[in-house]
Amino acid sequence: MFQGMEYVYEVYREKSFSKAAAKLFISQPSLSATVKRIEKKVGYPIFDRSTKPLRLTEYGVQYIRTVERIMAAQAEFTTYLNDIGELKTGTLRIGGTNFFSSWILPPLIADFTQAYPQMQVSLTEETTANLTQLLQNGMLDMVLDNSVLDEQIFDHEVCLEEHLLVAVPSALPINERLKKYQVTVEDVRSRRFLSPDIPCIHLQELQDLPFIMMKQENDTGKRARLICQEQQFTPNVAFELDQQMTAYNVACSKLGVAFLGDLLISRVPPNSSLCYYKLMGAASVRNVSFYWKKGRYLSRAMEEFLRRYV
Repeated sequence: MFQGMEYVYEVYREKSFSKAAAKLFISQPSLSATVKRIEKKVGYPIFDRSTKPLRLTEYGVQYIRTVERIMAAQAEFTTYLNDIGELKTGTLRIGGTNFFSSWILPPLIADFTQAYPQMQVSLTEETTANLTQLLQNGMLDMVLDNSVLDEQIFDHEVCLEEHLLVAVPSALPINERLKKYQVTVEDVRSRRFLSPDIPCIHLQELQDLPFIMMKQENDTGKRARLICQEQQFTPNVAFELDQQMTAYNVACSKLGVAFLGDLLISRVPPNSSLCYYKLMGAASVRNVSFYWKKGRYLSRAMEEFLRRYV
């Protein structure tokens, strides 16, 4: 009954079928027929045709009030679409593990919100397992992670490449013997350590040292165990942890050798407590990607965030 409401509204505004028809660029008989069709759907007359100028009936008053609410809602939605297209409004919910939420995502979010100050961006810190569940349930728009998530459920775009190194407490005497393999923090930050001129260490060199391992469900833990397996090395595991940042802090406390990513090493403040060594093998290299649920639409905010940082 509100299809064609703009014709009724123009008659109401002009208080005349002939004037409204001229404004609408249609014939008066055509306009009259359209209004009568709408009145038939309503079940009551909208206009009192016995008066000049034309007046609304009591049903017509309510009909016009409803039309004005519909028109206001349409205008509000159009404004919303225009604003969200220009990122003047909207939300973006991003998740990451402790390391990504602490060191990688904050500067990206700060830059994004500076460019689009009216956008509401939230950051959730959780384990990869919990982040995956939140993403699948629609509670997050995107997750930044270095794990490989199920391609049947999630789409992704690669953001960074990460390389695992082994970190040995610098207080251990073994570092003196392994000096030719050592990689400085500056080597890591500049990615100079990737040069083929810099040799990789064999884990057998670290035999009998205590190791800090990530748990098996953690991607760093999986890769560390694969590297050990490829080198036929059985680590003496002193700690099993959930977070790479925790492993870094435990290693700095001289409690064991840890597998750490170059992204972490290059971003934490320089610390002389650790010596770093390059690892060999494909398992020491992985992608860091933004993930989102497969099949969902990419919002304007998601598209712009990916465009800027991928």
